[in-house]
Amino acid sequence: MLELSDGARITAAIVLLTLVGIESGGFFLLRIHAGKVPATDFQKAFYRAGHAHAGVLVILGLLCTLLAEATGLRGFWHWLAATGVLIAAILLPGGFFLSAMGEGRTTPNGLKVLFPAGAAFLGAGVVTLAIGLLTS
Repeated sequence: MLELSDGARITAAIVLLTLVGIESGGFFLLRIHAGKVPATDFQKAFYRAGHAHAGVLVILGLLCTLLAEATGLRGFWHWLAATGVLIAAILLPGGFFLSAMGEGRTTPNGLKVLFPAGAAFLGAGVVTLAIGLLTS
């Protein structure tokens, strides 16, 4: 049986609860596609991308949280390996949703700055985890 630290166990439990939020995002998308919520084609595309990124990154983030427990990483490096993807799971979908908000929007607003920040955490998290797994 896999032994989880208290931090990993609590993080995993909290992340699992966020799936309810992702589920509500799916309901929001259904309302858009049913014509109950007005949205431009740009907004529809960004909302779909945000929803998809949230689901995939949360699952990958949970896996990274568990795999980080199998490394010899400590301190900051363990934190980055365990949570980098989960931070990206906030920033990247947030970038899609928040940069598309506003009536009639057809281009991203200034919150598109969340994309490079999310990409940086995603890359740093998976590379750190991979190095930790290879060297442990």
